[in-house]
Amino acid sequence: WKAPKDFRSFTYIQSGFEFDSKNGQTVLSLSKLADVPLIKHRTIPDTETIKQVTIKKEPTGDWFASFVVDGKETPEKPTDPDRCVGIDVGILKYAHDTDGYAIESPDFSDERERLERAQRDLSRKEHGSTNWETQRQTVAERHADLKRKRRDFLHKLSNYYATEYDLVAVEDLDVKGLVELPRNSRNRVGAAWGTFLGMLEYKCEREGTHFVAVNPRGTTKECASCGVKTEKPLWMREHS
Repeated sequence: WKAPKDFRSFTYIQSGFEFDSKNGQTVLSLSKLADVPLIKHRTIPDTETIKQVTIKKEPTGDWFASFVVDGKETPEKPTDPDRCVGIDVGILKYAHDTDGYAIESPDFSDERERLERAQRDLSRKEHGSTNWETQRQTVAERHADLKRKRRDFLHKLSNYYATEYDLVAVEDLDVKGLVELPRNSRNRVGAAWGTFLGMLEYKCEREGTHFVAVNPRGTTKECASCGVKTEKPLWMREHS
């Protein structure tokens, strides 16, 4: 359940919206509502058709318009993939891949500290007062800042693998089950494995890259080169 102030959204499907330009400003005209000036994240190519528009108000009070488009043909996946990589997500490092790269987890400690400080300040104010509402807005902005930075990291990482390789293999993880484990749950939630793997899968589909989910049983213990299995604790990520 979400309180009414948390978010509001509505969607136009197929019709009820159009783009216009007024005084050099791009405007989204919404049927029976208003003409809304837009700040575009990126240009929508003329070759793509807008199928759906969703207008959403975030807890920060900011409004966003997201578009579902149709038009780009999905490339054919290579029948004999040459550039292949396996990815193993982790805790000490965000991920390791079979090319020998270790991807550091981004450090959001400053952002988390600012958020926690804002939440403490909010808890000390009278609920419903003007000061409480002002501080609630600050907390929402801190949340949004942390969320944007996390998703930016995940988008860039998943886009790199989807565009640089012909085949990407990952462990078929039970992300929900892992997050519910009592130890390190905060780390696992912060790492957002499920979000990353979801982004990676749809981007591979979009780019014509094979996406393969592998049964994770024994993958940490087995050498990718020789197949020899060696017992090791979960935190160890090097095979010798």
